[in-house]
Amino acid sequence: MESILKFFEEPIVSFAVLLAVILTVPILVERFRIPGLVGLLAAGVVLGPNGLHLLQKESETLSLLAEIGLLYLMFVSGLEVDIEEFRRKKYRSIGYGSLTFAIPLIFGTVVGRLFGFDWNASVLIGSLFASHTLLAYPMVSRLGVVSNEAVTVTIGATIFTDVGSLLVLAICIGINAGDFTATKLAILLGSLAIYSVVVLFGFDWAGRQFFKRTGDDEGNQFLFVLLAIFLASLGAQLIGVEKIVGAFLAGLAVNDAVGQSPVKEKVVFVGSVLFIPIFFVNLGLLIDIPAFIASISSIWLTLAIVTGLIISKFLAAYGAKLLYHYNQDELLTMWSMSMPQVGATLAATLVGYRAGMLTEGVLNSVIVLMLVTATLGPLITSRVAPKLITSDTTLEPDTTPSNWGAGTTDHPFTVVVPVYNPKTEQYLIEMAALLARYESGRIVPLAIATAQANMDTPTIGAAMERSEALLANAKAVSQEIGVEAEPLLRIDDGIAQGISRASREQDASLIVMGWGRRTGFRARLFGNVLDSVLWSSHCPVAITRLLNSPSTMQRILVPIDNLGSASSRTVQFAQMLAAANQATVTLLHITDRRASAGKRAWTESQLAMSVAKWAPQLKPEIQVVSSDNVVTAILQAAKSCDLVVLRSLRRRTNAGLDISDVTTQVAQQLTCSVVLLGEPQRSQPGVVVNQTRDQLATQA
Repeated sequence: MESILKFFEEPIVSFAVLLAVILTVPILVERFRIPGLVGLLAAGVVLGPNGLHLLQKESETLSLLAEIGLLYLMFVSGLEVDIEEFRRKKYRSIGYGSLTFAIPLIFGTVVGRLFGFDWNASVLIGSLFASHTLLAYPMVSRLGVVSNEAVTVTIGATIFTDVGSLLVLAICIGINAGDFTATKLAILLGSLAIYSVVVLFGFDWAGRQFFKRTGDDEGNQFLFVLLAIFLASLGAQLIGVEKIVGAFLAGLAVNDAVGQSPVKEKVVFVGSVLFIPIFFVNLGLLIDIPAFIASISSIWLTLAIVTGLIISKFLAAYGAKLLYHYNQDELLTMWSMSMPQVGATLAATLVGYRAGMLTEGVLNSVIVLMLVTATLGPLITSRVAPKLITSDTTLEPDTTPSNWGAGTTDHPFTVVVPVYNPKTEQYLIEMAALLARYESGRIVPLAIATAQANMDTPTIGAAMERSEALLANAKAVSQEIGVEAEPLLRIDDGIAQGISRASREQDASLIVMGWGRRTGFRARLFGNVLDSVLWSSHCPVAITRLLNSPSTMQRILVPIDNLGSASSRTVQFAQMLAAANQATVTLLHITDRRASAGKRAWTESQLAMSVAKWAPQLKPEIQVVSSDNVVTAILQAAKSCDLVVLRSLRRRTNAGLDISDVTTQVAQQLTCSVVLLGEPQRSQPGVVVNQTRDQLATQA
């Protein structure tokens, strides 16, 4: 018996339990429409000292991993702040940021004083109200309303609120340390100012220089980002400030250097699958169920915190409405987007709790606050944000879709088709040829032989022979269809780099690719060829799973999730394929089940007007279906179709945790051919869901 107990005390056992929890719990709870974060918190409660005792909060291994998770959470929060959106509307972002920081800060301070906390702890509680987490960002991005000024200003205000609340936290913790005079406060503020300048400008410069000199070496770039997190955190601790302040500033500092590169995906991936979930499990270990129930039974503190936050965020949004003359829908969107309290709020609460400034009742109340606001905020956004589309008329020049795909004499419509697998080559070439023939363009079958140290090695000779055979077959297929083909054999350092560079050199209008299976930990961590091409391509990429010849596809379904220009390329792609094939196109839009007949008719007319602008030659059938289950409605419509064309989106959260996407669920269950159309980074940042591609690969 003793040996068994000792076995369970081994650190490796705790780590194995954590991995099992992270792998299974979010999947299970999301089936019941419960957020994965809630499941991780609950798992911590069940497995912790108040449950099965499988995990102990005193464990050094768990404490270290949770500490890294806390720093990672704050770093990702800074990394995912959209600097460009802030710069576009910086003055109004600062204005709204000041309102949504100051008003909740005052409300939170009042709540603290009403419940007997001293001034220092009360101000700390106010700082918890001041920040917010952009959980609804993926939603507004998918709806195509990010360019609406109210949305842009709310996104930009995140920088001001998060930085401000963390600075207040740093000062409150410093004062709590004792023997804190005005001189020491001035020294702390001065040190903090110097430290912030060093991190924000020094790390930014260092990051740009390092990324410039390392080129495509993603491994070293990834290590640089990790080093930046921990150096900034240690620097913050040296000047007497909480480590999470340094981690957040490090995220802001390397934001521009990392940009929308593949390295960002790897950084967020490591945090989202390992360190951040461990932090939430560890947070669950701190929850004492009897105390939690007691704090709920004496509900006044919890009610005051939740109500105060919701009211104060609304008053801030209402002030912005009066200042900047926003309409009612924009007011509600700003309110709902700034309501959720997850990342910075939980991190700061935990720091205050560990410092002895906040009671267990406040910690439990903040967990309830997280659950309420993380549910209510996105729910309101989902109902209100679609109404912004009609007033969102701001289009960037390079995203205007009117002439996508049109070739000229000097630059004919060019489709690059990387060929590697003889089993899928035929259908890929057929699809590319159909599109190119419709546009009077050309196709470039592309084969990549990876470079070796010596050009005379048998390995590269065999690779070139294989590539030449694939290109010869590709040219034969294109000749059968009557399309000009210019096969290209390229020797390059890597397959992905070769595809991206050759496509740029050929001035490609489109890249058509199939997908393969991912294998191994390295492939999941550092990506595969498809990932890299999607990140680096200058033109749209069509990711295909073709079960039949494209020339036989007569019924094409295009689900449309909004009425803005974001879906235009998907419609135009379907138009080109339909015209080349004499096929019919059905545009499917899913509305809320409670939508009236008049609302459905209005939506259908708006879709028709949009299609007339995007694809004037297309005469599609437009279906507006009322349903509470979007996935089921699309799958039902797809039963009578040969091909479904989906627009692929990357899901973003401040916590770095993936959220289920309609595209993912649809692609998993479709039994017909599928095309996922990804946009180039320059016009539509972050447009591909890794989760979607992983799950599609298992279907291939």
